[in-house]
Amino acid sequence: MKYIDEFQNPELARRLFDEIRATVTRPWALMEVCGGQTHTIIRHGIDQLLPDEVELIHGPGCPVCVTPLEVIDKALEIAARPDVIFCSFGDMLRVPGSDRDLFQVRSEGGDVRVVYSPLDALKIAQQNPHREVVFFGIGFETTAPPNAMTVYQARKLGIPNFSLLVSHVRVPPAIEAIMTSPSCRVQAFLAAGHVCSVMGMGEYPELAERFKVPIVVTGFEPLDILEGIRRTVRQLERGEHTVDNAYPRAVRPEGNPAAQAMLADVFEVTDRAWRGIGTIPASGWRLSERYRDYDAEHRFSVDGITTREPAACRSGEVLQGLIKPNECPSFGTTCTPRTPLGATMVSSEGACAAYYLYRRLGVTATPLEASPVV
Repeated sequence: MKYIDEFQNPELARRLFDEIRATVTRPWALMEVCGGQTHTIIRHGIDQLLPDEVELIHGPGCPVCVTPLEVIDKALEIAARPDVIFCSFGDMLRVPGSDRDLFQVRSEGGDVRVVYSPLDALKIAQQNPHREVVFFGIGFETTAPPNAMTVYQARKLGIPNFSLLVSHVRVPPAIEAIMTSPSCRVQAFLAAGHVCSVMGMGEYPELAERFKVPIVVTGFEPLDILEGIRRTVRQLERGEHTVDNAYPRAVRPEGNPAAQAMLADVFEVTDRAWRGIGTIPASGWRLSERYRDYDAEHRFSVDGITTREPAACRSGEVLQGLIKPNECPSFGTTCTPRTPLGATMVSSEGACAAYYLYRRLGVTATPLEASPVV
C-alpha cells in the first residue's frame, strides 16, 4: 500500500544499511526515545542487521511503561468506587498495580470502560449526569493536547461530573536525566517524530550543545529509522552534535502552535515521577489552577498512597537503557504478557513486549525478509 510499503522497501533498506556500514569506523551507542520505534526495530530485526559498531539502546519512550506505580494505584482506587465510571485506553487495563490491575477491578464490579478518545469519556459524562466519569490521561506530548482539549470542552460546556487523572510526561527533561546519569552510555538520540510534530524542535538544540550529542528527529517505519540512524552515525563520525529533522513530512521546526497554546492554557509544568526511574524535575504536566476542579486526584482525595516495585522486576533498568529485556532473569518465565511484573511487558510500546513478541524464539518476522537486505 502506498505510503506504507514505500517506507518498508527492501532495496532502499539495503542501500541505507550499506551507507551506514561504509560510514561507521568505531563503536557508537544510539538511543531511540520512542517505544513505537523500539517495536519497529525489534520486529524488523534492524538492530541485528546493523554493523556491530552501532548499538541501539531502548529508551523510556513508552508512556504506559513510565506511568508510576503510585498513579496506577490511584487509578485502581478511583475505578473501584461505585459512583465512578472509569475510562481508559485499552493498553492501561493490564498494567499491574501493587496488587491488581484495572481488568481485575472490572471483574469485581467496577465500571471500567475502554474508550478510543477522551471525548468519548466526555460524552459518557453527558449521558450519565448522576455519576462521576474519570478519564485516565497518560502519555507524552502527543496525547496531551487532546486530553487538554477535553478538559477545556468540559469547562466550556459546564459538565461538572467529568475529571482527568493526569500522568503526562515530557521528553526533553527525560533526555537531560539520561545524560546526567553516572551510568549513561548514550552518545546520540533518535528523537520521536510525533512528539516533535506537536512541540517542534526548539527544546533540543540546547540539549545537543550542552551534552555534545546529535539528536535526529525520526519517524516510525523501517526506512524512517534507518535514515535517522544513517544521519546520526554520520554526525558522530564527523564529531558533530546538531539537531537534524529526518522526518520533514510530519515535523515542522515550530511544531503545532494551536496544540501548544491549548497545552499552555490547560496544563502547567510540574515535577513528575517516572516508573522505574524516579522523579525528574519539570518533566510532566498537571492541570493548571484554572482547571483544578477537573483534577481527579483532588476530586477523589487519593493522595498519600505509597508503593514499592516488585524486587524481581527490572523494568526500570530497561527503561533507562541499562539492560536489554532478555537480560532480566524474569523475562519470559515469571514475567509474561499474562503474568506481567511491569508495564514494559504489557504495553503495546513496551520494550519487553517487543522482545517477547519478536525476539523470544530468536525469530524475527519482517517484511524486509521477503527480499534480504544483506
